Amino acid sequence: MNGDPIRSAERALSVGTWLIVAGAMLYSILTVTPLAAAHTPDEWDWTAPILPLVVDAAVVIVVRLDAVLARLGGHGGWWPLVLRWMTGCMTLALNVADSALAGDLVGVAVHAVAPLLLIVTAETGLAYRRAITAAVTAREAQQRADREAAEQAARERAEAARRQAREEREHAAALAREQREHEAALAREQAEREERARREEREREAVREAAEREMRERREREREQRERDRERAEREAAERERRERFEREARAERERAALLAAGPAVEKFPEDRARQTVRAAFEAGLPVRAAAELCGWSVGWVSARYAEHRGADAGGAELALVSR
Repeated sequence: MNGDPIRSAERALSVGTWLIVAGAMLYSILTVTPLAAAHTPDEWDWTAPILPLVVDAAVVIVVRLDAVLARLGGHGGWWPLVLRWMTGCMTLALNVADSALAGDLVGVAVHAVAPLLLIVTAETGLAYRRAITAAVTAREAQQRADREAAEQAARERAEAARRQAREEREHAAALAREQREHEAALAREQAEREERARREEREREAVREAAEREMRERREREREQRERDRERAEREAAERERRERFEREARAERERAALLAAGPAVEKFPEDRARQTVRAAFEAGLPVRAAAELCGWSVGWVSARYAEHRGADAGGAELALVSR
């Protein structure tokens, strides 16, 4: 069963309960008002409807809150029960009092119908709502259990599938390993045959190669000497280049430190010096505002120079990547 029949049943119970409550309230007001007016001073007759309204308001509060608590599966304790039965008994007593005082038993029975129906409806509606809430809770618990069972079954199937796939992979790997070992054994045998053939060929050519070996060795020694001379020259050139680059970097670092150590500019620098100062601030990682204070130019102009330096650095990086 889905939620539609349950909601329909709750709606029917709620509508029916409120119809009975409304009818009982109206009937009680019409019945009790003359009784209250007869026992009230004439100048206060207008207060006669207040008593049934107060009693019926208590009935409305009890019915409404009991419905909410029953839907939430809660229980208000003994006081809601006392209020429910007290208001019911009061409504019953007020409705039958006029007929009882007159000794009219038929009137007592007739006027007792609405209050008794209200009392029984309130108790029955509460029991129905608690039963519906319990049934819905049990149904949700069953659904959760079914979902958990389905998820557990799905996990078990997935685990079985993974285990089977793993076993298949291991079997395939074992077959592939055996195949590789067989191919490696064949390759070793082929290599051994080729090695024997080459050894026999070398033995046949040993006499002819003996004469050529000395010449080759001499040419090899000459080539190695030339290679050593070339490597030594390259190392010396690389060392000179490294020293020159270190000197350039040290000189640039000193210049940058001198520019940054000058402090905030008192007046606007010439553009060449301002560009040097901004370049030094950019390489030192200073913010744009600090660079602007060092050179005396505007933040916008310094931001534009920073953007140029960033673009130049990105282009140099790309060029270095391309050259590699």
